[in-house]
Amino acid sequence: MLLCVTASHKTASFDLLERLSRTPDDVAPTLVGMTPCVQGAVVLATCNRFEAYVEMDEPVTAAGAIGVEAVLEAVEAATGVPADELDGAYTVHSGRRVAEHLFSVASGLESVVSGEGEIAGQVRRALKSARKEGTTSPELERLFQRASQAQRKVKNVTALGRAGRSLVRLALELADSRIADWSAERVLLVGTGAYAAVTLATLRERGAVDISVYSPSGRAEIFAAKHGIRPVAEADYARTAARSSLLITCTTATEPVLGPQHLQAPAGLAAAAAAGCPVSPSTGSGTQRGQLVVDLGMPRNVDPAVATLEGVALLDLETIRLHAPLEELQATDAARTVVREAADTFHVVGARQSVTPSVIALRSHIFSLLDSEIARARARGDEDGKIEQALRHLAGVLLHEPTTRAHELAAAGRADDFAAALATLYGLSPEQPAVSAIDPLDDAASA
Repeated sequence: MLLCVTASHKTASFDLLERLSRTPDDVAPTLVGMTPCVQGAVVLATCNRFEAYVEMDEPVTAAGAIGVEAVLEAVEAATGVPADELDGAYTVHSGRRVAEHLFSVASGLESVVSGEGEIAGQVRRALKSARKEGTTSPELERLFQRASQAQRKVKNVTALGRAGRSLVRLALELADSRIADWSAERVLLVGTGAYAAVTLATLRERGAVDISVYSPSGRAEIFAAKHGIRPVAEADYARTAARSSLLITCTTATEPVLGPQHLQAPAGLAAAAAAGCPVSPSTGSGTQRGQLVVDLGMPRNVDPAVATLEGVALLDLETIRLHAPLEELQATDAARTVVREAADTFHVVGARQSVTPSVIALRSHIFSLLDSEIARARARGDEDGKIEQALRHLAGVLLHEPTTRAHELAAAGRADDFAAALATLYGLSPEQPAVSAIDPLDDAASA
């Protein structure tokens, strides 16, 4: 049985999501090791949601309740957030609802900005992380791969992708009211990941040309060389920050990487600030013009105290969320239709796969009897093969109705009834085939 426990911007506070996102990689291994009932787990943690997808051992009584309890315990153990603090901040999906929910998430239908594109890559990375940790399962593999397929179909056949805007684009649209000429802005980009690349492209679309980059993890030179901008060394970070008019942070750091000591540190104190030494804002001369700081990090990259500095405005994810536009209704409706159809197909295929061993066992049994009768017919002089032809036709007719019925039962969630009938009538006990490894979703990068 598939289960999803989700806390998102619709159910949880920004502060709670931030705390949950600090150590998400530890949740799935903790969860899988917690109880044998959990067969696999994939955790999706983004700036707007924290979700655990779990495959439970279905025959277990009350598997759903056991799964939810295990998720909450694993979250508490890995993130330090008490289970009782999550009360009212999460929802649970099980069975057929899990696929439709994940497909909606992957397609951007559940994002702050409907149709935003970053989430698709985050869903793929969540599966890859689970593979790396060894916590995924065959059914979770199939679920997440079909989610990427559904996302690509939504993108290709609906207008949602064109109507939706990314968080980066929305943030810069909000900044428009403060910026008269983007080409005159002195921009400092803090971070070198996927969000940084999207941010850089969006800045250039708006006309920004004076752009430098700083990386807390030391990757600024590589990123700068690739994208044709200026790298900022550790020793120059505070001085560059203080002189920049627009600062955008988008790192995966778990602690703030930009604070008051950076923005108002005079040139002489830059090295001290960069080294982490406290610098009082009152000692700094500040900048000649106002500064806008856009924090796209989760957890937050910017110390909230920055907003108290004179001439500094802070735009963070919580503020951006409040200004998210209404959904493009027509595009969203079309996308949800695609998602529902994809979820239905996922369950039909899964149901048929679950009954396949039983159908194979029945066909193998019938064809074994058929081969014996054909051999007897040949021994008795069936030289023209007419008896063999008639027997094969009869076998096909006899198998057609049971096979059709097996798929109908499977689609209704009653595959076990068909298996039980085979055991009762023929004494057959079909073996489940070994699950073959599924190739990673490298081709999904084109989505």
